[in-house]
Amino acid sequence: MVDNTVASSLANVAAPAQIDARTQGLNLFLTGFLVLFLELACIRWFAANVIFLQFFTNVVLLACFLGMSCGCMAAHQGRDWLSYFPILALATVVAALALSTVYGWWSGFVIDVGHQKSPQEIFFGTEYRSADIAQFTIPIDMVAAVFFVLVALMFVGLGQVLGRAFDAYPNRVLGYTLNIIGSLVGIVGFSLISLLQLPPAVWFFISVAGIAHLLRQADSLTLPRGVALVALLLAVTMPSIARARNGSESYWSPYYAVEYQPDNLSIFANNIGHQTMVPFDTGGSSYSLIHLLRKAVGGLPFADVLIIGAGSGNDISHALRNGVRHIDAVEIDPVIQSIGVRDNPDRPYSDPRVSRHLDDGRHYLRTTEHKYDLVEYALVDSLVLHSGYANIRLESYLFTEQALIDIKNLLKPDGVFVTYNFFRQGWVVERVAAMAEKVFGCKPLVIMLPYRETLPSSSQAGFTIIIAGCNQPIGDAFAAHKNFWLNTLPARNLGANGFDVQPDALPAAERADWQQIAPTTLVHEAGTPRFATDDWPFLYLHDKLIPDLNIRSMVILGVLGVAMVYMFLPKGRRRIRFDRRMFFLGAAFMLLETKAVVQLALLFGSTWIVNSLVFFTALTLILLANLFVLKGPPTRLVWHYAGLIALLTVTIVTPFDMFLSGDIFTRYVVPCALALGPMFFAGVIFARLFRDSGDPDMAFASNIAGSLVGGLSETFSMLLGFRYLLLLAIAFYLLSAMMTEVRKPAAV
Repeated sequence: MVDNTVASSLANVAAPAQIDARTQGLNLFLTGFLVLFLELACIRWFAANVIFLQFFTNVVLLACFLGMSCGCMAAHQGRDWLSYFPILALATVVAALALSTVYGWWSGFVIDVGHQKSPQEIFFGTEYRSADIAQFTIPIDMVAAVFFVLVALMFVGLGQVLGRAFDAYPNRVLGYTLNIIGSLVGIVGFSLISLLQLPPAVWFFISVAGIAHLLRQADSLTLPRGVALVALLLAVTMPSIARARNGSESYWSPYYAVEYQPDNLSIFANNIGHQTMVPFDTGGSSYSLIHLLRKAVGGLPFADVLIIGAGSGNDISHALRNGVRHIDAVEIDPVIQSIGVRDNPDRPYSDPRVSRHLDDGRHYLRTTEHKYDLVEYALVDSLVLHSGYANIRLESYLFTEQALIDIKNLLKPDGVFVTYNFFRQGWVVERVAAMAEKVFGCKPLVIMLPYRETLPSSSQAGFTIIIAGCNQPIGDAFAAHKNFWLNTLPARNLGANGFDVQPDALPAAERADWQQIAPTTLVHEAGTPRFATDDWPFLYLHDKLIPDLNIRSMVILGVLGVAMVYMFLPKGRRRIRFDRRMFFLGAAFMLLETKAVVQLALLFGSTWIVNSLVFFTALTLILLANLFVLKGPPTRLVWHYAGLIALLTVTIVTPFDMFLSGDIFTRYVVPCALALGPMFFAGVIFARLFRDSGDPDMAFASNIAGSLVGGLSETFSMLLGFRYLLLLAIAFYLLSAMMTEVRKPAAV
């Protein structure tokens, strides 16, 4: 006889299984849609509202996978985890808002992000509060850990619904196909929302409506839970309401939560100051510097200029005032560009000499056929990762050796490349300068504001301008005159040659208006500066290493993940074995997705739409793999493993640089096939194993748990580069192939 406890548990589980097959199929579709849609919504919302979490969006992504895996493991539990979703989601959102409020109100509260005074990796915007004078400091890995658990718990209920539906649906592969179709609809739906720049209230309303339907189906939609869902919708809109009350405007671009303050023309991205529109008549003389130097050495104004990271238009204004004939202005964020078009006091985007381009800068460099006198990187520092799958940022592929080669190929014979930024650390300036020297064949000029005679690689760096390209007249002028003088009011520079200005001869009241401009000498201290490349695009990482912050985070998230999996693993008389083959398949596939995201970002640009297309294509290939298993001839899995590993090996031994030129077939078709082709073989292997599994809910849970390990393993790209990261994927696939098959357990 079965004891009363087990009998009661089985009775509770039996109810969902009584739902007819058609409804279970709809549930598979709906949960596929909701998991993907809510996952994307959470990544965007929590990155924007949990301070500095935008640099660690993979935490939210992995939390979603963990929660879904634990939910599938809980498919046979009597407890209905979806009924906890309203209060769990509300509590998580309130926790995010509370943290943001305390951080904004209490200036002594510091979130330490990898010790930014002497960091192993630089995170822009994190240095404004010093840990030395903090009244209370908390490390970002602790913040990430808290939200990792909270977000994971949010997804347990959906995972449980998914596991029960898989367990009850008669045709496994067809059920998985329905789930994938739901995911495809989810990615298309969220892409449309990104295109239309709709606010979080819309994202979460769609998610809440779907979850309310599932709760109602299980007779769990009580009044308190309904109230909690409504409160959740109100809570996610609170930041926008608060900003509106303070006179700010809120927008959701595909990349950021953008706050625009019309009173001071300032733009914030994900709660961090990003840029301010400065009218030409009031300041921003450094934007004019390269144009003034050109004229000071007797050159005509630049004729054709490319500005990457044109933003709200400051650089365009100064270029136009200095006589530039034509400007191609490239900006990746449509909201920031539109604010500049509408509200920049100088109206630079309205000038007929300006052509606007909404594109990724590296993609534009590789696809334009124009030649330029000046290519300028204008504060191209993003405050967000390219995606939750990899530790690269929107601008990462702009600062590689290959990107500088692309720039050199676009410059006219006497053309100039200029980049400027608050680079934060001397070793970053040294890295960019060393790459420029190798590519252009001569030492670049490094100028710091305020002037510094030397910059050691280990010291902190402020606002730095790097002028590259063998434009000898500017270097000769500095050698002859030592100093160039720049007035803080841009208009006063138009009629003056800064090399001839003598501040000491001016009245005392006017001397402070002139800034000293002269080259800074870089002081190399140790080792050879490591170049950033298209395979290792980590400009802000000190060397090929895994930073201490990332190691701590991997350990903390790994321990928390194992603890949650252990909590949800079935125990007692109905203990089910963890499916090791599916686990390693999930880990490897996560790395395949990571490599595909970064490789196709390099081919087509690091834009949100490229991300969406990659995920859509991956899901489509999985769908085709399912159809192959349903309709195709039976074949031994060993051949699929062999084809998969062979393709991955070809990808590893083939330098990606060879695909960046040539015809359409060589430039796009072949690299896309190498990046995406393995996903088909992986999909066939998964579908076959899933079809034959004795416990589909545990098989799926094991696969998703493996994705968590694969996501954590992506950190090794900082050490290996993305090309050799596939060695880990091959190792995971070999481990999967060597594991024994999980058999269906005996009935209780």
